[in-house]
Amino acid sequence: MSTSHAVVVGGGIAGLAAARLLARGGVRVTVLEGSPRIGGKLRVSEIAGVPVDEGAEAMLARRPEGLDLVRDLGHGDDLVHPGTTSSAIFSRGALRRIPSGQVMGVPSDLRALAASQVLSPAGLARVPLDLVLPETRRGADVSVAGFIGARVGREVVDRLVEPLLGGVYAGRAELLSFDSTLPAVAAAARTQRSLIGAVQGIRDAAPKDPGPVFATLPDGLGALPHLVADDVAAAGGTIRTGATVRELRRRDGGWRLTIGPTRDPEYLDADAVVIAVPAAPASRLLKPDVPAAARELADIEYASMAIVTLAYRTTAFPRLPKGSGYLVPAVESDAGSVWGDDPPHPPGTAPEHGGRGVKAVTFSSVKWPHLRERDPGIIAVRCSIGRFGEERTLQRADGELTATAMAELAATCGVAELPVESRVTRWGGGLPQYNVGHADRVAKIRAAVAGQPGLAVAGAAYDGLGVPACVASARAAAARILDDLRGRDPRTREGADHDAAGGQAEGTRTQ
Repeated sequence: MSTSHAVVVGGGIAGLAAARLLARGGVRVTVLEGSPRIGGKLRVSEIAGVPVDEGAEAMLARRPEGLDLVRDLGHGDDLVHPGTTSSAIFSRGALRRIPSGQVMGVPSDLRALAASQVLSPAGLARVPLDLVLPETRRGADVSVAGFIGARVGREVVDRLVEPLLGGVYAGRAELLSFDSTLPAVAAAARTQRSLIGAVQGIRDAAPKDPGPVFATLPDGLGALPHLVADDVAAAGGTIRTGATVRELRRRDGGWRLTIGPTRDPEYLDADAVVIAVPAAPASRLLKPDVPAAARELADIEYASMAIVTLAYRTTAFPRLPKGSGYLVPAVESDAGSVWGDDPPHPPGTAPEHGGRGVKAVTFSSVKWPHLRERDPGIIAVRCSIGRFGEERTLQRADGELTATAMAELAATCGVAELPVESRVTRWGGGLPQYNVGHADRVAKIRAAVAGQPGLAVAGAAYDGLGVPACVASARAAAARILDDLRGRDPRTREGADHDAAGGQAEGTRTQ
């Protein structure tokens, strides 16, 4: 195995995690990252002296893969959790608490829903019809809006479900797959006629004290890729940035990668390759030898977004926020209007909230107490702008996006001062859209890739956008490659497959 060479294309968290497992499994590994930096959508930098993430700021603590990776790296004791996860939704002209008893916006507690005042009276009256409506039949997959709107009304979709999904996918509920984006709810809904009853079953089955929802590192989640990269290097792996892979072709029982410009190409041979880049470049690389996978990858769309980070003095807020932040629906109406079950606005045509365009606000220094401890006089705020189909919004200059975020905070929080510092981070094509049929598409991609020895795919385009899901995909990719290389070399040392599965061997490895 030590004579085998694996190349990982992509230096995001999925690619780095896969490279680490391969290197720890005894394989010589090279990571090729086309951009000048590693980390993908994980990046952190200081604003007003406080480290605030520019991309994802937390990972789910109730899914083990991300936390296991941090612990295996020897940083488990460094993990920090939010001081509060209480959040609100701007609906019907005011900030309103997200009702208890919901799962990703789908309600189970009608009293809590009514008390929240998120819905209009007519929208609220529509919800309990779910309890008496006949079963809503569905085929292999349906849209989030199609199924949930049919059960509890379109207003629940617009004012609760889509804002919560927007924080993950920046997508449109009428396009997103019910099965792929809300798998637990979709599965439960197949067992009960009532959607409210299905969600109540999920709530009843949940642990009474599940522990913290999210976790991060003191210097930001953007520090994680560098910890993984250091471990890859310690295991003998090589990481190259500014190394764009232009072509991938099967050759002599392995693979040949073409790197760099056409006028001065570099060729690199490998026994195995992990493709851990977004769908479009993955499609381009796989087209010559795995055209079936390339076709499916080409159909995965992406949403763009921007994060505007503002650092204010605490005096800028008339009252310090108590919650972690709030969400803004893509479509908002006056207090008396009702959507009912009418079709939604087509993507890109929905009116923006108050003309301001912000879809989510996070009070980072409130959510994460360790940031407040860095500088008690500063409150860092992250404002998310952009949904699928709103590319025109993101074509504005940085100053305009900053003004949009400042206007949002002035309107909802009464902030009258200017920020002491601001930062705009653009993530063009940053979030894959799990649209209707996504699971079938992924199954076809994996089936096509499985027919090619020494080839695997990993990343956010397949089974989940968060860090734990990306690490899980990295584990699966590394296990596939190690199994294949072990089949070629019977001298593979015992335990490599256990390492690739993230087993206990990782926690006891020698340094």
